Amino acid sequence: MEFTLQPEDNLRLANLCGALDENLKQIEDALDVSISRRSAHFRVAGSQANVRLAAQLIENYYARASKPVSLEEIQLGLVELDRLSPEQVNPDMPTLMTRRQDLHGRTPRQVSYLQQIQDYDITFGIGPAGTGKTYLAVASAIDAMTRDRVKRIVLVRPAVEAGERLGFLPGDLSQKVDPYLRPLYDALYDLAGYDAVNKMFERGAIEVAPLAYMRGRTLNQSFIILDEAQNTTPEQMKMFLTRIGFGTKAVITGDVTQIDLARGQKSGLVEAQKVLKDVRGIAFTQFLSEDVVRHPLVQKIINAYERYDSDRHAQPDADKHKASKE
Repeated sequence: MEFTLQPEDNLRLANLCGALDENLKQIEDALDVSISRRSAHFRVAGSQANVRLAAQLIENYYARASKPVSLEEIQLGLVELDRLSPEQVNPDMPTLMTRRQDLHGRTPRQVSYLQQIQDYDITFGIGPAGTGKTYLAVASAIDAMTRDRVKRIVLVRPAVEAGERLGFLPGDLSQKVDPYLRPLYDALYDLAGYDAVNKMFERGAIEVAPLAYMRGRTLNQSFIILDEAQNTTPEQMKMFLTRIGFGTKAVITGDVTQIDLARGQKSGLVEAQKVLKDVRGIAFTQFLSEDVVRHPLVQKIINAYERYDSDRHAQPDADKHKASKE
């Protein structure tokens, strides 16, 4: 497929392609196409569907290339391609008041997730890494705080180490749990800005609460995020869910394929899916690898592991069947 970008503008072309054409290389790798160009004339080769998507992406970003197009913008554009129908990209899509003015759901499940957070008091976001479940929960919390719908944001995470023993951690309670809450801090700083977040911490508008310290509390007018919920026990999950008071929203996120509990210990998130599935007022969003909004390779990595696990579990069954026939 060949096409020429109009009107021809060397500055916009440079902004679109990136340094050493890194943006074009990103599109090539993600869509398995080859792209060559001479000035504003492009030639794209590959499968018909992917060639069409690559051309669509190039034309879309050329139209807004009055300033440099970042690699992150290209990656997000690749995520959105052919995932949201025109009906799903509309003015009624949930909008969030954060520093990131372009923030919205990039896949149908992300759009549904944001809508559920607005409509329900308790929302579960379950799925693999990179699907935006934690980031969008933090964005929704910042939005609720900005609109004065809640008085504080409470960040909760079980202090379970991912296969490594960190040993004794110095400092006060907040400093001890900082390593476990770092992903939430990163999202807060990105969405609200470093200075604004620090001021919210100073006036108590953002609170860090280890899961073990939630017992006995009732949280009113709060937006609570329980992250890494797959590492809660059933007792901890029940305890957390019963802390919710009037005017409070809770979002529980986790990935049931990354449970770091001791062998034989049940996950509170896995049990909650079964116990609460028919309870009115509680919403579940089950993200899949196709909802990954990180580097395109992340989706490929997740798919590869899923295929490996599926083949590994299928092999013993095949061996048993073979043995029974013998």
